[in-house]
Amino acid sequence: MKTDWLRCAPEVADALADGCPVVALESTIVAHGMPYPQNLTTAQAVEDLIRSHGAVPATIAVMDGAIRVGLSAAELEQLAQAGAQALKLSRRDIAYAVAQRRLGATTVAATMLCAQAAGIRVFVTGGIGGVHRGAQQSMDISADLMELARTPVAVVCAGAKSILDLPLTLEVLETQGVPVVAVGQEGFPAFYSRESGLKADFRIDEPAALAAFLRCHWGLGLSSGVVVANPVPAAHEIPAAQVEVWIAQALREADEQGIHGKASTPFMLKRLAELSQGRSLATNIELVKHNAVLGARLAANLARLPKA
Repeated sequence: MKTDWLRCAPEVADALADGCPVVALESTIVAHGMPYPQNLTTAQAVEDLIRSHGAVPATIAVMDGAIRVGLSAAELEQLAQAGAQALKLSRRDIAYAVAQRRLGATTVAATMLCAQAAGIRVFVTGGIGGVHRGAQQSMDISADLMELARTPVAVVCAGAKSILDLPLTLEVLETQGVPVVAVGQEGFPAFYSRESGLKADFRIDEPAALAAFLRCHWGLGLSSGVVVANPVPAAHEIPAAQVEVWIAQALREADEQGIHGKASTPFMLKRLAELSQGRSLATNIELVKHNAVLGARLAANLARLPKA
């Protein structure tokens, strides 16, 4: 990637040059995933957690005609206050936002691409995108899955967002050769809930063993990303049956209002927060923090190993 369009914050650049652990963070969760000011306080807390566990956070966004890898406190607040006014950027949208000097928040796919270009191997998010319910008719499949197939970055998440078709999401990941590794359990988590009723490909509990697996995966020339599925802490999970009731209502409303494509996920998350009287938002915040701790520990262990 042309370096004029990729600018690392000094803290991030220094850490990368010294071989210190760095953790990438997406910005769509800040601009579109949570309301202000919870989005800002969560983003700040996540960065603080990563630092406290020995790594450098690198929130990624498009600002002032460049991909910014690592944001200042003022830039993070600007993004949080912009909300939906910031463009939601996947792979196809990055060049437009850079060329037009638009403010843009990166999705999982775009963040993976930018992290890899900067030399960052570990990325923390809430949940990945996937195959949307009803995709047999709509063909609505997140670009996150294709990015995972071709970009060698580990994505620490609480599984895929539960508004999706989780069995089909796992089928696509299998077809694309993307390993799905669960932490602390055999099952694949369902974002707000610890269990989806589906199995992950592998179980690896310790960050050191996860780092060794990643080094082997990429050292063998396998260029895909890896999904590191870290279930929400039990104290903060919402039973899957209750989540399904809220999802069913939100899906009906989205269909009635003609909401689809990239607008569907922000709409669904907002409606779930309303229907659950804030419970889903609180769980979302806790699972992102939980993922940040694991991501920092994973990045620190990976940094200790010789490069693949």
